[in-house]
Amino acid sequence: MIKKHFYNWTDVENMCVQIVTDMYTSGYQPDYIVGITRGGNVPATIISNMTGIPCEALKVSLRDDNRSSTGITGSRWDLSLRKKILIVDDINDTGATFNWIKKDWESGCYPDNESWNTVWGETVKFAVLTENLASEFDHTNFYAHEINKAEDDVWLVYPWEAVGKYE
Repeated sequence: MIKKHFYNWTDVENMCVQIVTDMYTSGYQPDYIVGITRGGNVPATIISNMTGIPCEALKVSLRDDNRSSTGITGSRWDLSLRKKILIVDDINDTGATFNWIKKDWESGCYPDNESWNTVWGETVKFAVLTENLASEFDHTNFYAHEINKAEDDVWLVYPWEAVGKYE
C-alpha cells in the first residue's frame, strides 16, 4: 500500500500565504498568475484572491493523456511587453509539465532571439505548494513544502482530490 499525505484547506491556505510572502519578499510581483489545470487552478485562484493579481488557466496534460495543451499558447512572445507571469501548480513532481511549458513557450519566441533566457529568468517564475527535490525541473522559484520522492515515495492528496472513494 502506498503511503499518503493528506493536506486540508487550512494547510493549502497557509502554503499560499507562504508563497505570497516569499514572492513579495523577493521583490517579484507578477502581472498575471497562471494556474495549471487541474491541480494548479485552486492555489492560483487563492493567490490571485490574496494579491488582486488577475488569474488565467493553462491546460497541460502530460500524465493523464497524450494531448499537449490548450490555453495561453500560440502567439509569439513580444519581448517589449515583458509581462511578468507566475505559473502555479500544486506540485513540481517529475518536472515534465514545467519543462514542457518552458520548451513550448521558448518555441514561440522569435527565432534566435538572445533575450529569451533573460525574459524567461526575470519575467516567468514558478510556484508550487509542494516541491519534489527529485524533480527534473529545478527552477521552481516559490514553494511552501518540500519532499524528496526518491527517498520517501509518498502520494500527496490535496483537499480538492479527497472526495468520494479515493484509491
